[in-house]
Amino acid sequence: MIDLHTHSNFSDGTDTPAELINKAHAAGLTTIALTDHDTVAGWDEAIERLRPGLDLVLGSEISCQTEDGISVHMLGLLFDPENEALATMMAATRDNRIGRMHKIIARLSAAGYEISMEDVEAELSDGATLGRPHLADALISKGYMKSREEVFAEVLHNDSPFYVAHYSPTPEVAIAHIKAAGGVAVIAHAMSSLRGRVVSPESFESYVAAGLDGIEVFHRDHTLPNRELLLRIAAEFDLVATGASDYHGNGKLNQLAEFHTSPEEFERLESKADLRRVVRVTKR
Repeated sequence: MIDLHTHSNFSDGTDTPAELINKAHAAGLTTIALTDHDTVAGWDEAIERLRPGLDLVLGSEISCQTEDGISVHMLGLLFDPENEALATMMAATRDNRIGRMHKIIARLSAAGYEISMEDVEAELSDGATLGRPHLADALISKGYMKSREEVFAEVLHNDSPFYVAHYSPTPEVAIAHIKAAGGVAVIAHAMSSLRGRVVSPESFESYVAAGLDGIEVFHRDHTLPNRELLLRIAAEFDLVATGASDYHGNGKLNQLAEFHTSPEEFERLESKADLRRVVRVTKR
């Protein structure tokens, strides 16, 4: 089984990369992608803990925003982490998250929530990319709510008065940077209306022109009609159709390998990178 979208505590997951690798082995996965938000900081630990029988695809989920303000997440896989332009783009997105968090906290404080930046930072692992899930964890620790899902449903969803947009590249710019770094670009959960407004089917023509390689079709946030639509789009543009868990550990229902990518589609996807960068070991 191949799962091409997971997170560790280097972004908004709760498992360390080592724990994630161990759970992937236990779940019977043959290939797992580590795709923390806008960072490659967890790569080294994941590589160090890899064992025979499990291949590792290294990547990142890059935060994007269309010109009309729709949030898009682009999975960059199998790229060169030393590519300066891509690294700079991800760093700018991470830095902007700090200012965004201060603004969200100010809005929550004005509404009567006793929460501070220090409370949020206490939920953050060393080197992790700051995100709203860490604010959710702080609100849970303060006793305001009981789970991340409850926090997002009540106060941190994209239509909430507490929501603050942040700098992100457009999907086209992110795709171009991923491709220039030798990697492949797969749009994640593109039709997940639970996350707010979604891109239109017509948008894919522009993404394909920028170099899009695949669509994450099989995801728990996609309804059957969503998946059927995305499969038609993938066929129209000859894009790879992937599936993945979007696993985050505790706090989300997503389970490793609950959706996965076929070996044939993964082979097609890997062939689009400029180098074979899948990590595998023969012994430990």
